[in-house]
Amino acid sequence: MSAVQNGASIAIIVLNWNGRDLTLDCLRSLAAVTTPHVRIILVDNASTDGSSDAVRQHYGSRVTLIENAQNLGFAAGNNVGIRRALDDGADFILLLNNDTVVAPDFVEHLHKPMLSSPDIGITAPKIYYAEPKNQIWFAGGELSMWRGIARHTGIRETDRGQYDQERDIDYATGCAFLVRRAVLEKIGALDPGYRAYFEDADFCVRARLAGFRIRYIPAAHVWHRISASTGGQLSRRKAGRKLASARRFFGRYARPYHWVTIPFFFVLDVIRIGGLVLAGRIRDTNPHTPSSSV
Repeated sequence: MSAVQNGASIAIIVLNWNGRDLTLDCLRSLAAVTTPHVRIILVDNASTDGSSDAVRQHYGSRVTLIENAQNLGFAAGNNVGIRRALDDGADFILLLNNDTVVAPDFVEHLHKPMLSSPDIGITAPKIYYAEPKNQIWFAGGELSMWRGIARHTGIRETDRGQYDQERDIDYATGCAFLVRRAVLEKIGALDPGYRAYFEDADFCVRARLAGFRIRYIPAAHVWHRISASTGGQLSRRKAGRKLASARRFFGRYARPYHWVTIPFFFVLDVIRIGGLVLAGRIRDTNPHTPSSSV
């Protein structure tokens, strides 16, 4: 299988749903990854745009293709790939959105801290918007039980090196993170009860409760075409799913006393986001793209 430093194996899982061109761009960037013998698993969520045929045509046996009979959504779709990777003996699994491109050395940077620190269970890269390429989308994930929010550090800031220090974070975005096998064996995979949003935060909270650290690695770079497949527009459907997932997440992890303040801050956040949308400063508020799941 895939051999990297110290003989470990890494499987990269890319989930696709009707994102043929985005997926091919993602795979093209992965083909330039400098880490040798890293395996790529493409999980297709019953696409109808010829995605599977295109992957077979361009990559053949270089990409393991799994074709789901139906659209399983983000969490369950990724779980199919996770199970395959574990069955094949992967020591590390890297989840990667199909609407990303990556730096050739990003795997090495994500993997290196885990070699010396077995308590690091998940590593997360610095993620930029695709345009402009120096605008940050993710430089760490912060959770506030008192406010009832999960947010990206540095989002929409121009990168001036202000987030260039490695540090422990609350959660890694499902857009891109590396997880060691031991985490999955101890806590299980993503919770498919989240149809969209918060499944990444839930996974990371479970990992932290099991004694693993979540580490932000700024030297690892990914560029994200945020909501390219949905046109970047807010919708009732997306807002409803986000609200349902937030209710599920904070209902699971927030203490009763947190609910004294959560409703107040939730209303403030809705007003803040609405104002930014009306001002044209935000065209999308997704924590990760739904192109591979909805």
